[in-house]
Amino acid sequence: MGRWVWCVLGLWLAAAPLAAQGLRDKISELFVFTPGQQPLFLAGTGTHQNHFITSASSQNGVLISFIGNAVGSNVASIPLSATSGGSTFRFEGGAPVRTSVSPGPIFAERAQTLGKGRVFVGANINRLKFQSLRGVGLHDIRLNFVHENVDTPACDSIEGRDCAPYGVPRLENDVIALGLALDLDMTVTSLFVSYGLLDRLDVGVALPIVSTSMVGSSNVQIISFAESTAAHFFGGTPTNPQLSTTRSTAGSASGIGDVAARIKINVTQSERTSFALLGDARFPTGNAEDLLGSGHFSARLLGVLSAQFGPFSPHANFGALLRNTDSLNNAVLVTVGFDHVMAPWATLAADVVTQFQVGEGKVKLPGTVTYDVPFVRTVEPTNIPNRRDDLVNASFGFKFLTGSGITIVTNALIPINEGGLRPNLMWTAGLEYNF
Repeated sequence: MGRWVWCVLGLWLAAAPLAAQGLRDKISELFVFTPGQQPLFLAGTGTHQNHFITSASSQNGVLISFIGNAVGSNVASIPLSATSGGSTFRFEGGAPVRTSVSPGPIFAERAQTLGKGRVFVGANINRLKFQSLRGVGLHDIRLNFVHENVDTPACDSIEGRDCAPYGVPRLENDVIALGLALDLDMTVTSLFVSYGLLDRLDVGVALPIVSTSMVGSSNVQIISFAESTAAHFFGGTPTNPQLSTTRSTAGSASGIGDVAARIKINVTQSERTSFALLGDARFPTGNAEDLLGSGHFSARLLGVLSAQFGPFSPHANFGALLRNTDSLNNAVLVTVGFDHVMAPWATLAADVVTQFQVGEGKVKLPGTVTYDVPFVRTVEPTNIPNRRDDLVNASFGFKFLTGSGITIVTNALIPINEGGLRPNLMWTAGLEYNF
């Protein structure tokens, strides 16, 4: 056991960040039109340059932070491998008695524990390219940033009327329309080890090494309501303004993700069924600014029910995900599926893996903006819908036992709903071994 601990520690120390810093800041750069200034600052407009910045319009700040948070929080949603695999045993009168026929599921948990003194080690690679955010393609995100509603005595004096209605003065009707395109790729290499501390008690640790790369661009246009001279523009003059511009950014980072410590207790076990409790704590060891970690502590508490009918082994996991953050909700976790031994060397594993948001979202996108003057009209801040970030995935894979005792794992995880930031497919390849 000591050898495996030192191997994990060595990999931890070797996996320091390797590339660019601050990928979250690079996303923010797509909203910065003047180097060294705040997002949405308009250098060419003189006294009107601050009318769209996030301190002037909290709605604009919510839109920008939502994009960054949606990308960053997804790191914590990538599932880690199961805590046990291969053969599991209990000891009766000093002799080992096998408690499982199948090498187990891939991302679900089974109730059987390894057996006292037994070790389960493995590594897998998860590869995914994000494609959509709440059902909207990442190459077709549209954001409309609105002007602050200026309502001051000075404005009333200049306009000669009440500036409270949205659209007075007329320049309040100007909108920054931004089209955003993101290419976001992630590779997570997970190293994991579990140890049978007692016949019915396993402890383990999982170490993810994350590599993230991003390419982004924004096409921006000011929709101006100026009658003669423009109030808001990127460059030029009020009579000959530059009303459109583009931005682009790219970067990558690699390093340790959020380390998980796990414990599983087998509560009851019979010839046909078993029940266990599992606790999983994820620590914010990954650099959240580089999109390598979530930036907050989280914990899973699961009940695990397993059954065995010859080569067919169904299982169900149910519990809660608790997050120590103000920006993400807790969630209810439910996973159901089976693993089936098709041959002594081949096992099929299939699951539906779900995560259901608890309560209303802590961060809501701003709603429709209504202008009163010069005529009543509405502007939608974004084409991203205000919906729950429930996650429902189908998992389908195989385990192949080699002559050396090493198990080869292959799996595909396919989203079947449109909550949150999602890839079209996450594929997994890995190796497992227990002794």
